[in-house]
Amino acid sequence: MIHAEISIYPIGTDSTSVSIYVARAIEAIGDFKDVKYKITPMGTVLESDRIERIFEASKIMTDAVHRMGVKRVEVILKIDSRSDKNQTIDSKVDSVNKYLKSEGP
Repeated sequence: MIHAEISIYPIGTDSTSVSIYVARAIEAIGDFKDVKYKITPMGTVLESDRIERIFEASKIMTDAVHRMGVKRVEVILKIDSRSDKNQTIDSKVDSVNKYLKSEGP
């Protein structure tokens, strides 16, 4: 299973808020059958069996922000490719949570 964290930063907009751009980028991959996503405060986590689909989703997300009139988009993509175990986004989080004494401060 391939997991990736993508963060998209539109540069040169009139606002410091980027949530509308992130929303449109995520909507652009909403129809992908074999790419799941989970939004976090600092990026979006993508999950797929195929790394090519992660790359394709990243390109589509970037293109969606460009279509909004943004001339420059910075993208940070971090990939975790694991072949010895089939984990989901949630099972990875559960694996850490089992060691925590509590799930909050």
